[in-house]
Amino acid sequence: MRVKACALLAIATTLGLAAPPAVAQGPVILKVAIVQQIDSMNPFLAVFQSSTEVGRLMYDYLTAYAADDQRVTEGIANRWEPSADKLTWTFTVPEGKKWSDGQPITARDVAFTYNLMLTDEVARTANGSFVTNFESVTATDDKTVVIKTKAPQVTMLALDIPIVPEHVWAKAGSIKDYANDQMPVVGSGPFVLTEHVAGQFIKLKANKNYWRGAAKYDELHFVYFQNSDAAVQALAKGEVDLVNRMAPAQFDSLKDKAGVARNKAQGRRFTELLINPGAQTRSGEPIGDGNPALKDVRVRRAIAQAVDLDALVQRVNLGYAEKGSGLVPPVFDKWHWQPGENELRKFDPAAANAALDAAGFPRKPDGSRFALRLVGRAGRAYDEQASEYLKRSMSDIGIPLDVQLVSDNQLNEATTAATYDLAFSGWATNVDPDFILGLHTCAQRPGADGKGGTTDAYFCDATYDQLYARQLSEFDEGKRVEIVKQMQARFYDQVPAVVLSYENALEAYRSDHFARFTTQPAQGGVIMAQNGMWGYYGAEPAARTAGASSSKWPAIAIGGMVLVALVVVGVVVTRRRRATAGERE
Repeated sequence: MRVKACALLAIATTLGLAAPPAVAQGPVILKVAIVQQIDSMNPFLAVFQSSTEVGRLMYDYLTAYAADDQRVTEGIANRWEPSADKLTWTFTVPEGKKWSDGQPITARDVAFTYNLMLTDEVARTANGSFVTNFESVTATDDKTVVIKTKAPQVTMLALDIPIVPEHVWAKAGSIKDYANDQMPVVGSGPFVLTEHVAGQFIKLKANKNYWRGAAKYDELHFVYFQNSDAAVQALAKGEVDLVNRMAPAQFDSLKDKAGVARNKAQGRRFTELLINPGAQTRSGEPIGDGNPALKDVRVRRAIAQAVDLDALVQRVNLGYAEKGSGLVPPVFDKWHWQPGENELRKFDPAAANAALDAAGFPRKPDGSRFALRLVGRAGRAYDEQASEYLKRSMSDIGIPLDVQLVSDNQLNEATTAATYDLAFSGWATNVDPDFILGLHTCAQRPGADGKGGTTDAYFCDATYDQLYARQLSEFDEGKRVEIVKQMQARFYDQVPAVVLSYENALEAYRSDHFARFTTQPAQGGVIMAQNGMWGYYGAEPAARTAGASSSKWPAIAIGGMVLVALVVVGVVVTRRRRATAGERE
């Protein structure tokens, strides 16, 4: 047998055959389609969902939410303990965790982050409500950070603030001017930002120093598309691996598509129609150019009464949503509020017309009362379709709408500067409702320069603010739940916005490229837009083609021995390039 084998090898040598070259394996890349622009890579300024999504991959919070059931779990800190009076919280940052550049993560990084927010108004832009009640933050050593609050604060294990490295950010200078674009960007999360070309792509690499262990693939790329149609088409062609926030028709079109798996989940977002209530700064100075008629709560209620929420869900969402009511989606059942029979604002155009007459806005000879602008996002199917429906609804009560569909940044500028009458908006809610509730306090309005706050709807109401302060210090969960529901009822009554729907998260991924993704929560949860980074971090690539089946050389068996050779006597053999996991077409 040895002689035969040597003879065959000699023949191969005589024919000039070399051993088969090793197949180079490129990096395994997860490509995710996004349609929303990035407002900032600076975590102190970023408020767009796309920006905070990337931020969660780059930076850990003090604590985290578990993937399976969203319970509080280890983040930067692994232990915490409140004082008996709940005014002092001590967190422990264990040794061994590192920033992506190899520097140790310590309690001093935590203290630096929070103190930056306490001393710099601009640094409070995105998440300022979390630290408003802080008295002081001190790192007593590298492992211990002590936070003292002015009043007991029930959200101390739900501080959704990215912790940044002091050794980088201490040199940042002006926060409002710091782009955080020195690549690779130093972070503590499972991925490191390595490249960003606005409007084209965002590239990250797996953080090899990540304290939970590196992800199971090499790179994560977010690829921009002008609209969701283009993104879904790219998924169908295998050009991207993951898409979310699809329109219902797009989601349905992927049913039974080879190599594609779909995920329908109860989302944590709500879609709303902002109604400019007469926007003001924190000091009470008017801002923007909203129609003065909208300052009258009777007008805002009439507009809300003329919107058929059930019809919107059926005709625009095609049933892939639940009718809106309160600020907390039903996925967080404990905190979700539904109006009672006496509170419910039923769809009634006749009553809305009568209310507008009584408010002093009679119809003119042409049948109109006053015109309003409706601003939405171009390329988003919901805004495009719902705006047409609202045009018809508002015309029924004598309000012609001028629909203006613009870019993400233009929409953000309009809602930030209050240069709108009506506008489509929406927010993702956290496990604890404090953040979404805090967006509607008077303190979240901007400063005199029109900046520094993250208000959602320019709502400022003394009753609401009093309830907000009460819920923040209420450690009896049952009592806090009731206060939170009272706040939602007050918002619903005063109508600075109409919560239109709670959309299902409609997602799809290339199951032939990635075998599975971690959802949050485990049962019926989402892949993208989580309260964490588990969907991306837990993604598992499909197995690479390996072994004899991937060989480009035919196998010749001699007895019990297999040799790889190329037969050329009288035969011309062409080698075909075979796609591997790293060579996707």
